[in-house]
Amino acid sequence: MSSTIRVLLAEDQSMVREALAALLGLEDDIEVVAQVARGDEVVTAARSHDIDVALLDIEMPGATGIEAAAELHRELPALKVVILTTFGRPGYLRSAMEAGADAFLVKDAPAAQLAEAVRKVLAGERVIDPTLAAAALADGANPLTDREREVLRAAADGSTNAELAAALHLSQGTVRNYLSMAIQKLAVRNRAEAVRMAREKGWL
Repeated sequence: MSSTIRVLLAEDQSMVREALAALLGLEDDIEVVAQVARGDEVVTAARSHDIDVALLDIEMPGATGIEAAAELHRELPALKVVILTTFGRPGYLRSAMEAGADAFLVKDAPAAQLAEAVRKVLAGERVIDPTLAAAALADGANPLTDREREVLRAAADGSTNAELAAALHLSQGTVRNYLSMAIQKLAVRNRAEAVRMAREKGWL
């Protein structure tokens, strides 16, 4: 590996991506050698440019940063991954760590902190926003099963039980049961509140 840290930046908002690239470019030992705007372009770009560290936004078209992190972890396990997010949701932190991310930072962190995180993950350390880490511990694990999350995600657009059943290849009774369980576990009154709470926690 060269002494310069080669970075891939994945962020769908071009102004934010360019600003991050410019800030990192001010560091003597860091070079942004590839930029993509979609999560499903991350692995190809990482392979093409011999990357040391990938900086991934969570919310991107094509694939989320967490999905891209999981794919990078499978395909290029030596590559270090830093997740950046506007949304300080504890559930996202837990999901990112499970996907193999080495660091998790909010975007409003100082630029020097981001550069330092890049250096630390390359040295084998983990870097986690301390406020988010405390919130994730306080919130505990995601109580929803994969199926409950799938049905809640599908219900977010207001689909009826019949429409959900057709889309998910389930019976209407099964859909109703999954939604009822999710509502019960989250201690809310209806599916709309369940969707909102699960999103706020980063559990969807």
